[in-house]
Amino acid sequence: MNDWRQKINVVTKRKSFRYGLPFIILMIGSSFALEQFSQIRYRFSKKAPVNPELMEKFGVNMKKPGEVTLETEYEKIKNLDIDNWTNVRGPRPWEK
Repeated sequence: MNDWRQKINVVTKRKSFRYGLPFIILMIGSSFALEQFSQIRYRFSKKAPVNPELMEKFGVNMKKPGEVTLETEYEKIKNLDIDNWTNVRGPRPWEK
């Protein structure tokens, strides 16, 4: 009986047991947690894309896919005066 206790004490005092075992448990536990998160990701990614008719029913006007391009957005931004501006703080929810 006393021999077993000595062996357990020797094993628990080793650095590989004190630092390695928690690390291994963390790695195995995190793989299970990552599996759960990825299940959620793939479950919700299979949803249908946004339908413009449905969005108009909710009051959102969507632009046609070809209407917004990188070039048109660049033309809008190119004409802005970015050198002269003032920093205006927006209202906080409790200030309304």
